[in-house]
Amino acid sequence: MGGGAHHHNLLKQGIEVIRDFQPLPEILCYPDELNQVWTNLIHNAIQAMEGKGQLQVRAYPQGSEAVVEIIDSGPGIPAELRERIFEPFFTTKPAGEGSGLGLDIVRRILDKHQGRIEVESQPGRTCFRILLPLS
Repeated sequence: MGGGAHHHNLLKQGIEVIRDFQPLPEILCYPDELNQVWTNLIHNAIQAMEGKGQLQVRAYPQGSEAVVEIIDSGPGIPAELRERIFEPFFTTKPAGEGSGLGLDIVRRILDKHQGRIEVESQPGRTCFRILLPLS
């Protein structure tokens, strides 16, 4: 888990992190795999904001599901790209920078958990919403 400090530095540059966690019942899950989901989404959000902005991480129960939202204040994802961001190796970054957003991995992990992911995006607010069934 050598990447932890790296994230910390990025956050210190001018990204404000707002955490809003409501108590959740336990979820039957593969914690390491779900950690990969959060890490990927937060990493993408930090990159989208290019070092400054606001990152919100929210978790709350909603009916029979746990909802986790990762919201960034970056430029947003154009509508024509939104359908494609979950493709393997798809990236919005210039060629040679990174191997994609890792969202195909995110989606595979969520499928395994019978969960799903939704994205809403406009300039200044992109929200990735993950819904996981409560046991």
